[in-house]
Amino acid sequence: MSALGPAFIILAGIFWGSMGIFVRKLGTYGFNPIQIVCIRVVLAALVFCVVQLAKDPKGFRISLRDVPLFLGLGLGSILFFTVCYFTAISMMTLSTAAILLYTSPIWIMLMSLLFFHEKLTAKKIIALVLAFGGCVLVSGISGGGLTIMGLLVGLGSGIGYGLYSILGTVALRRYTPYTVTTWTFIIAAIGSILISHPADLMAKISVAPSIPGLLGFSLLTALVTAVIPFLAYTLGLRSVEASKAGILATVEPMVATLIGIFVFSEPLTLMSGVGVLLILAAVVILNVSNGNSRHGR
Repeated sequence: MSALGPAFIILAGIFWGSMGIFVRKLGTYGFNPIQIVCIRVVLAALVFCVVQLAKDPKGFRISLRDVPLFLGLGLGSILFFTVCYFTAISMMTLSTAAILLYTSPIWIMLMSLLFFHEKLTAKKIIALVLAFGGCVLVSGISGGGLTIMGLLVGLGSGIGYGLYSILGTVALRRYTPYTVTTWTFIIAAIGSILISHPADLMAKISVAPSIPGLLGFSLLTALVTAVIPFLAYTLGLRSVEASKAGILATVEPMVATLIGIFVFSEPLTLMSGVGVLLILAAVVILNVSNGNSRHGR
């Protein structure tokens, strides 16, 4: 599992990088960002429950003392960061929102130093600088009309995103990856329903041109942007330090850029190309002689 850990993290980033395709499509049905979040996490929770039942029904059991941990994962991380990120997108340019989201490796590294006493090595610092610089170049940040409130919301998305690595690492010491992801998404789903104006959401679903088509695409969205990547990321956390995982996952904006080029015919600038190379360099640096750094279960 140790050798596969980084591969799982990178796989998660690749799948997350495809999110723009699904979010744009669901937006054409009239759903607002919070409602898209709700559709995504509710269906993902249902899929995780089915997987958990098939693999180990006893895995639904968690200790009462760990309820706050899962509340933190579901509400403090998944729901909070997604709502912040989608809100940031509505308040500023996509590139600016992406940069603020990808401050997450910085927060992960700081929290890892504080809670796990991970070593701050020169390799991690170099990889972090390369990854963040690559994200800046890939996104082509240019100010984006950033306000103080927008800055706070954007940074909130990065902190919430990073919190999953920290709390997930703690949860994996006590539970399987399937139990962790299942309960995380169950709690996130409940929270998302409460804030999504469910009556309006159901009304929009009822007037969709093809309800079966919408439900099928929504399920595909949940599988590709939530179930597969979060399960892969959680599996990776069993053998990859939280700080390394946060940097490895920065392949996401690189993938999003490539999808923009090949799917949406967006131009590839010189800065974006350099940014892609910087992110790849960060991933390579972190995987050189990483066999002696194991964290978690």
